[in-house]
Amino acid sequence: MSKHIIISGGGTGGHIFPAIAIANALKKMEPSIDILFVGAKGRMEMEKVPQAGYPIEGLDIAGFNRSHLLKNISLPYKIIKSFLQVRKVFKRFKPHAVIGVGGYASFPVLQYAQFAGIPAFIHESNSFAGKANKMLGKKAAKIFVATDGMEQFFPREKLQVTGNPVRPAIKNVKHINKEEALSFFGMKPGKTTLLVVGGSLGARSVNEAIAAGLETILGEGIQLIWQTGKTDAGKWKAGVKDDAVWVNDFINQMELAYAAADMVVSRAGAMAIAELCVVGKPVIFVPYPFAAEDHQTVNALNLVNKHAALMVKDHEVKDKLVAAVIALNANGNLQIELQKNIEPFAVYNADEQVAATVLKKINQ
Repeated sequence: MSKHIIISGGGTGGHIFPAIAIANALKKMEPSIDILFVGAKGRMEMEKVPQAGYPIEGLDIAGFNRSHLLKNISLPYKIIKSFLQVRKVFKRFKPHAVIGVGGYASFPVLQYAQFAGIPAFIHESNSFAGKANKMLGKKAAKIFVATDGMEQFFPREKLQVTGNPVRPAIKNVKHINKEEALSFFGMKPGKTTLLVVGGSLGARSVNEAIAAGLETILGEGIQLIWQTGKTDAGKWKAGVKDDAVWVNDFINQMELAYAAADMVVSRAGAMAIAELCVVGKPVIFVPYPFAAEDHQTVNALNLVNKHAALMVKDHEVKDKLVAAVIALNANGNLQIELQKNIEPFAVYNADEQVAATVLKKINQ
């Protein structure tokens, strides 16, 4: 009889794509396995997971809204409803194990699994664990983490340091023909290509700095692949009148963007860090300053202090980002140094480590 596994979570690409990587590794190791994703209705996973070839169930769940407190009135109702929906999913699908990767849907799914005595695994991608994962970690079968030092959040005996899973396509970036990647975005070979990416929702400060400095960037002979994110996407697109700029709210073929790029500007979320270490490009990080415990700055400094990346603080972006891009473009030796120093931090088999541990547990 084939084994059934639920993978739950989402909200951002930083949760969704590692989850898909884990699913792919599970299927590769045990092709007969049945995998069902459980996400939050209206969130990014409801689109991206089916595109990857996996079924997904959506829950009526949302997180606590700190900006608009009145919107939290319906939250208790949504939480109760989501638990009832999870119970129905479990009764029908009968999972042998559950893997939570973070995001709104993870909490009710993992908590129900623990209540039902089903092995529940957590993947914590960040260097600082969220409250939900800390609570669930006490009864987790195993907690997969990206870095050492996570025993401050979780029971030491449950931890397994795997790194963060990276999509298979990203692992193969170095084998992609650069000219073909450039052609996909309408870019010209022989010119320096800058990739700017602020995550699926975008990075307002970065977008504003790039928009303000666009003429200066192009004047240096740099062409631009610019993922703006969904927020104000129309505004950023409307401001671009040059063929040397490809601009969109999302990049579906991220592997081609990485292959085309000579330099990268990026937020410093856990998954962005993992991918950039694998692709080995010179990168300028702009950490999101409001992440829990300012963990994006911690992520970035881990590489900056080892001369493996550069960093511009969010509040200095307006004045310093474009200048940093131009300075890096002019310094070929620094580009080579950053590239050489970031590559040793690449982890290629995190997804396989997670899959192997889960399968060992359910096949006992």
